[in-house]
Amino acid sequence: MSSSIVHDHVVIVLKKPRYPENIGAAARAMRNMGFSRLVLVDPENPDMERIKKTATHEAADVVESLVVVESVEKALEDVEYAVGTTARLGKQRRKASTPLTLCPNLVSLSQANRVALLFGPEDRGLENSDIALCDALIHIPTFGFTSINLAQAVMVVCYELNTARGETRSSIPRLAGKRELEEMFKTLEATFADIAFVNPEKPDYYLNAFRDFFSRIMPRSKDVVVMRTLLSKIRLYGENMKNINRRS
Repeated sequence: MSSSIVHDHVVIVLKKPRYPENIGAAARAMRNMGFSRLVLVDPENPDMERIKKTATHEAADVVESLVVVESVEKALEDVEYAVGTTARLGKQRRKASTPLTLCPNLVSLSQANRVALLFGPEDRGLENSDIALCDALIHIPTFGFTSINLAQAVMVVCYELNTARGETRSSIPRLAGKRELEEMFKTLEATFADIAFVNPEKPDYYLNAFRDFFSRIMPRSKDVVVMRTLLSKIRLYGENMKNINRRS
């Protein structure tokens, strides 16, 4: 059965946008497509008058209700699923989908989950640390010239969300929140160090592999609770073994 995107469950996150005109143009693109939730992460020049002028009167409500936060982690903490946009592809980056292929899944997710679409700074895009926080990546195919204006990228993804139809996909149940997952990953990293599974100075390789794994299985809150309980038992066992070794 076909389902439509739940606009209120989608938030557009712009990391460190450099120009107020780009913020305004992105807000206008959002309003064109029916989206209204906009979050700015540490914007370089959030001049509201210039933002409003570019957004025009039609998107004034998007601008007036936008939220400014200090970090990507803060921007994503209240969502269940995060999608990063990237122009860079390669072996060092996770596989990225096109908006056309990924958006039907996001439509299904939006029925019961809050979804964030994360866009990087105009001059350099998202960093690897931002990508690590995302559950999936979107790459907008271009021909020859890969650079896309920020507002154009926002428009393309929002348009595909509006036109996507999950005809053979049912609604995806409520997933664990990003805040829950990040707490679990912190415990996982500490556990890896405790049991000498990784070099504590360079834990990223295996930690990123587990991030990819959990992104694929889309865990719910109860799954995260079970995983954190298991990790606590492992850490306790490791500490007990250390104490036994010290006494022997």
